[in-house]
Amino acid sequence: MSTVLVVGADRGIAHCISLQLKERGDDVIAACMVGNDELVAAGVRVEGGVDVTSQESVDTLVAKLEADGVSLDSVFHVAGVLGLDDLGSIDYDDFRRQIEINTIGPLRTVEAVRGLLHEGSKVGILTSRVGSLTDNTSGGMYAYRVSKAAANMVVLNLHHDLAKQGISVLALHPGMVATDLTKDYPGDYDYITPEQAAAGLISDVDGLTPENAGRFQHSNGTYLPW
Repeated sequence: MSTVLVVGADRGIAHCISLQLKERGDDVIAACMVGNDELVAAGVRVEGGVDVTSQESVDTLVAKLEADGVSLDSVFHVAGVLGLDDLGSIDYDDFRRQIEINTIGPLRTVEAVRGLLHEGSKVGILTSRVGSLTDNTSGGMYAYRVSKAAANMVVLNLHHDLAKQGISVLALHPGMVATDLTKDYPGDYDYITPEQAAAGLISDVDGLTPENAGRFQHSNGTYLPW
C-alpha cells in the first residue's frame, strides 16, 4: 500500500485518480478547494481549502501532513485551468491567473511537500501536449499554451533537482478528456472519459523509474516531444 497525495481532486481527472487509487488499496490524501463528500464516503482523506495559488494554504496542508507523520510515496498534481483566447482577444489578467495556477501552482506544491518525499518517491505533474513546442502547429490559446509550456520546464527542473534524492518526476498529458474544463474546446475529437484518463495516468506513474523520469508521457503510455 502506498501513500499518495492527489492535488486538485474536487472533480474530473484528479477525483477519479483518488477513487481508483483508494479502490486498489492505497492510502489517498485528496487536496481539494472545498470538501468532497463522495471521496470521504470512499475512505479518502480529504483536505479542503487547498488553493495552489496561496503559499499559506499549501503550507497549512503540509504542516497538517507533517504533524501526522505522513511520508508520501507518490504525488499527482492535477489542479489546473484552461482558458481559450486568440490573438486580439487576450485577457492579460486571465493570462496571469493561468500561469499562477498551471505553472506556479505545481512548483509551489512540490517545493512545499519535498520534505515529505523520500528516495523512491514519484511525482507526476499534469501539463498538456498543447504546451509542447514541437507539437504546436496551429497557434492560438496563448495563455494556456504558455502556462503549460512553462509547466513542462518546471517538471524538467524538478526532475534534475529531485533526482539527486532518488525522487522521480514526470510530466503527464491526460489525452482529450471530456470534462467541464474541455467542454468549450474547439474542434472535433474522440474524447476519453475522466476514468479512462485516470487509469492511464496511474499506470504512467506506476511505471515511473529513475531511468525513465524527466520525460513527457501521454496517458496512453507513449512519450511526447517537449
